[in-house]
Amino acid sequence: MVDKFNRFRYQPCLPLGADGRRVTASDAHIALSKQAATEGIVLLKNDNHTLPLQQGERIALFGKATIEYIKGGGGSGDVHCPYIRNIFDGFAQKEQADKVYIYKPLVEFYKDYVKAESVNVLTPEQINARWDIVNNMEFCTERDDMTYDTFAAMHVKEAEVPDELIVSAAENAQTAIITLSRFSAEGVDRRPIAGDYYLSDLEKNLIDRCCELFKKVILVVNSGAVIDCEYFAENEKIGAVLFAWQGGMEGGSALADVMCGDVTPSGKLADTIARSYDVYPTKEDFWECFDHVDYSDDIYVGYRYFETIPGAKEQVRYPFGFGLSYTAFALSDLLVFAHNGKIVVTVNVTNTGRIAGKETVQVYYSAPQGLLGKPAKQLAAFKKTKTLQPGETETLLLTFDIANMASFDDLGKVQKSAYVLEKGEYTFHIGTSVRDTQTADYVYEVNENTVTAQYKNWCRPFKLAKRMLSDGSFEALPQEEPSYYYGEVAPSGAVAPEQEQKFDEVLGDLSMDAFVSQLTIDELAYLVGGQAPTGVANTGCFGGLKRLNIPAIPTADGPAGLRLEPETGIPTTAWPCATLLACTWNTDLIEQVGAGGGAELRENNIGVWLAPALNIHRDPLCGRNFEYYSEDPLLAGKCAAASVRGIQSQKAAVSIKHFACNNKEANRFASDSRLSERALREIYLKAFEICVKEADPWTLMSSYNLINGLHTSESYELLTEILRNEWGFKGMVVTDWGVKNRPVVEVKAGNDMKMHCGYPDELKAAYEAGELTRAELELCVKRILTMFTKLV
Repeated sequence: MVDKFNRFRYQPCLPLGADGRRVTASDAHIALSKQAATEGIVLLKNDNHTLPLQQGERIALFGKATIEYIKGGGGSGDVHCPYIRNIFDGFAQKEQADKVYIYKPLVEFYKDYVKAESVNVLTPEQINARWDIVNNMEFCTERDDMTYDTFAAMHVKEAEVPDELIVSAAENAQTAIITLSRFSAEGVDRRPIAGDYYLSDLEKNLIDRCCELFKKVILVVNSGAVIDCEYFAENEKIGAVLFAWQGGMEGGSALADVMCGDVTPSGKLADTIARSYDVYPTKEDFWECFDHVDYSDDIYVGYRYFETIPGAKEQVRYPFGFGLSYTAFALSDLLVFAHNGKIVVTVNVTNTGRIAGKETVQVYYSAPQGLLGKPAKQLAAFKKTKTLQPGETETLLLTFDIANMASFDDLGKVQKSAYVLEKGEYTFHIGTSVRDTQTADYVYEVNENTVTAQYKNWCRPFKLAKRMLSDGSFEALPQEEPSYYYGEVAPSGAVAPEQEQKFDEVLGDLSMDAFVSQLTIDELAYLVGGQAPTGVANTGCFGGLKRLNIPAIPTADGPAGLRLEPETGIPTTAWPCATLLACTWNTDLIEQVGAGGGAELRENNIGVWLAPALNIHRDPLCGRNFEYYSEDPLLAGKCAAASVRGIQSQKAAVSIKHFACNNKEANRFASDSRLSERALREIYLKAFEICVKEADPWTLMSSYNLINGLHTSESYELLTEILRNEWGFKGMVVTDWGVKNRPVVEVKAGNDMKMHCGYPDELKAAYEAGELTRAELELCVKRILTMFTKLV
C-alpha cells in the first residue's frame, strides 16, 4: 500500500511544476506576486495628470528605498526570498524600454550610502544576542524600548542628500519621486513620533527642497501600515501621492509598472487615514499601560467612528475605500431589492475614460439607531470588475444576508445576548468609497424588533468601565467579579480494536474514535504538545508517534510567504503584505496568491502554514498591522477566506490567527483586551467567523493575550461555545508559540495543541488527580489527527 503520509515521513524532493521544475519561487509565482503588488497600490492624489509618467520623462529617485526597498514586515512574517526588486531596479527596467530616464548620480549616492551604512545594521548574531537579553527581562518600558530599537537597527536610516546633488538632479530631471519607508515588526508597536508615524525633519526638508527645485514631485509611501499624510497631502507642488505599501520581492517593479502606466492603479484603502494620530479614538487606551487595553471605542472602529461620531468626519484625510485611477468610471442602472432573505444589488459599471482599468463597487447599509445605536454606514458587500476597456460596461451582482445587518444586544436593551434587527428603515449606499456613494431608492423596512440569532453572554467584560455610543458620549458598563464557564466532555464509548491498528487505517474502515482509544494516557498527553521540527521546517511539528505510525506534520511561518531559514538553501516567494492584498479588494486574486503559497508548502513537505492573520487594524500603530488586512471585519474576513480557500486547495492546512483581539504587540503575552460582548462579536470576532463559515480553515491559532481577564487559549467560552458550537468550526486549535499559561485548563477549554512544546507531565498529573479526564484528552487528539487526514 502506498504511504499517503510519506512526504512528511521521508521529506522527498519532488518538484511540483508541470515541467518537472520547482514551483517554489518560480517565475509564475513571482509574476503573480508582482501582479498582486500592482493591484494593491493606492493612488491618493493625481493633480493635473501628474501620473502616469510621460514617455521619456526624466526622473530623480529620492529615498533609501531606491536601493533598500522594504518588502515586508519583521518577525515571523519575514521571508527569505531569491532577491528584492528595489525601486531603482523597477525603473531601470522601464529605462531599457525608453519609458523613463533616471538621473544616475543620485542612484549611485544611495548605493554608496546603503553600502556604507549597512555596517551599522545588526547582524543575525547581534540580533540574537539582544533577544537573549530581552527575553529574560520582565516586561517594562526598557524592554519595549530595546525591542523597538532592535527592529529599527535592522535597516539603514534615511539618508541626508547633499544639497548640491539635489540641485544637480533638478537640473537634469523633470520629476522627483520621493519614497518614504517604514518598517515595523512582531513584538513591538509603532510610535507616534517623527520618523515613524510622522515624517522626520530630514524627510520634510527633502520634500521642501524638491518642491522648490523640481517641476513635478511625486510622493510614494513604502510602509506596511498608514502614516501621517498632512505634510504633503495639500501641498500643491506635490502632484501625486501613492501608497505602495510593502509589495514583496517585486515591489519596486510593481511600482514602476503603475507609475509608467503599464498598469492602471485600482487599489482602494482598507483603512481610514486621519489628519493626525491624535484624532483616533484609540490613542489614549492604546498607550495607557502595558497591563491591559480598554476597548472603550466599542464598535466605533475606523470609518465606523469617523463617519458616525459628531465632528469626526472632518478629521479624515483619506476615507475608507478611497482610491483613484488613471481612467474614470460611472455607475448606472442601480437596482436594490430583497429576495429569499438577502439584499440583492445590481449595478452597471462603465469605463468612461480613455484607459483600461478596474473599479471596485462597495455596498454599505445604514441601520436605524434604535435602542442599541449604530454606525452611520457599514460595509455589506463589495466586488471588483474585470479590466474594462474604454467604453466597456460590466454588470455586477452583489448580495448579502439581511440578517447580517443585525446588531448584538449584550445588555438586554431589546433582547439580551441576541442579534437583533431593530425596527425601522434600512437604507443602502452604493459607490466607490465610504463617502462616494449614491443612496438607493429601495428601503428595507422592519416593522418590529426581530431576533435573528439567540446566544449566551460568553466572554463578557468584568472590568471595562465604559464604552462609546453613536453620539460620542459614553455609557457605563456593569462591573463584577470574573467567572468563566467550562463544560464537560462525555466519553466516546469507542472500543479499541482487538489487534493494534496503525494510523493509516483511519483513512480506511477504522474510525477515529476507535483508533484513539488505543492510545495510552502518556501518549495522549504527548500528542497534544508540539515536537521538534523535521526537514526544512523551523517552527516545530504536530504529532509524531512511532508505535502507531502517526506522522509528524511540519509547520512553517507566514503569511507573506513560506518562511524557511536561509541555511536551508531554499528561497521562497515573498508575497505582498496583507494590508496591500486587502487594498486590492480582489478576493479572486488573493485566492490565487493563497494557492501559490500553498503549493510552495506542499512542495517543501510542510503540512501547516501559520497564516493568514486577520486581526483588526484597531489602532494604526499596532506593530503587526502589516500582517493584518483592514479596520473592517467584512473586508478582512473575505480576504482571509479567499486566502484559506487557495492554500487548502493544495492539501496544505492553514492556521488562521491570532484568535482574538491581538491588536497591540506591547506585553502581548500578558495584556488583557477588555471589551464589550458587542464589540467582540461585531468587530473582533466577525472576520474569523466569516472565514470559518466560508472557507473551513483546518486549524486556528489562539492568541497570546487575554480577553476580559482570561487567556484566549484557556477560554472554553471562546474556543468551544463560540468557535465550535455557534460557528461550527470542525478543525483543531493550536496555541501561539512559546506561551506557558495553564496547559490543563487549555485542554479543558478546547485548545488542542500546545506549541512549541507540550507539558505532558502536568497533564498526566492532572489526570491522576482527577482534574482532567481521558475524554478531554481524547477529544483534543481526535481533532488533531482528523486534521492530518485532510493533508493527503
